Amino acid sequence: MKRWIFLLAAVLTAVLALSAYVWRIDILRTGLDPKQPFQIYSPPAAPDYSRPDAWALLPPHPETGTAADPPADIFFLGPTAYNGGAHWNAPIDDRKVDRQFRQVFAPNYAGPFQRTGRLFAPRYRQASLYTLMTLREDAREARRFAYADVAEAFRRYIAAYNSGRPFIVVGVEQGGTLAARLLAEEIAAKPEIKARLAGAYLIEAATPADAPPITPCLRRQEAGCLAAWVSAYSDDPQRAKDVVDRALVWGDGAQLENLHGRLPLCFNPLIGGTTTALAPAKLGLGAANATGLEWGARPPFLTRQVQAQCKDGVLRISRPKASMLKRQGDWMDRQKAPGFNLFYADLEEDSKARVAALLAAPSKVTPHP
Repeated sequence: MKRWIFLLAAVLTAVLALSAYVWRIDILRTGLDPKQPFQIYSPPAAPDYSRPDAWALLPPHPETGTAADPPADIFFLGPTAYNGGAHWNAPIDDRKVDRQFRQVFAPNYAGPFQRTGRLFAPRYRQASLYTLMTLREDAREARRFAYADVAEAFRRYIAAYNSGRPFIVVGVEQGGTLAARLLAEEIAAKPEIKARLAGAYLIEAATPADAPPITPCLRRQEAGCLAAWVSAYSDDPQRAKDVVDRALVWGDGAQLENLHGRLPLCFNPLIGGTTTALAPAKLGLGAANATGLEWGARPPFLTRQVQAQCKDGVLRISRPKASMLKRQGDWMDRQKAPGFNLFYADLEEDSKARVAALLAAPSKVTPHP
């Protein structure tokens, strides 16, 4: 009898373990669901961008600058770092979010621009990772909600810190989607501000090719234009299809909607332009894994890692050779922006060239306040 009891217990344990493995993703998603409609949700307190602690990155002297500063500014919007659970939108003082930003996202995605300009990265009440996993309208409301913080931070930057300097807008993943609306409403619609825009980079963020917020970049020595792309590995056609089918872009009335058959804009960082030409791996100036590096440290570059070509609106890239340029971490980490940058050195040089082009143009833009 005891033998049968132990056998039955072992079978039940095995069944439960197998069920947990098969439905592990659904279990994780359920744990990230705030479990209340967004309409009755009380969001975290709004940031006050007059306070330094509302900024994840802020220069030591943001109002005045110094002679040692680079000639431009970078307004940087980071990717999704908050998983979800208690909130639809992250509190700006969430320690896990801040740690992932500082250890992973800032070194890999803001890092390429730190020699081009002073970095301004606002903390904003970003929509959770869960909102990227569901088709519920609550998720779209949470993503729209995050834009108010971004717009307020940019207005504060322009009014208090810019002082007529050239600037670049950089947005990664969720930050890129929010930056697309920022470009349309706060920059393209205001000529006096647009005249100071050296360029914009929407990294892993879909932007409709037939209605970009500003003119797409065609060559590297061009200022005031847009470099936007979403990528997929060349040997993963399903991923290429998914990034287009699942992408949300801004439509009429500031609503988020699917592309509905439209193609995304596709910029090739290895070439420095929006083109369908094939870029061989030898053109790459250097990929990098900067995760965990001290802020300001320049990572070692790995050359000849990937070739890239825009096909049907998606940047198709070969798989990198180096093991440090492959996704790591748990399932939730693998849903976020990767902890490496395949185009680190390319973006560094590209951004410098666009600032130089703006400063060389006959205008009243000044390199320093």
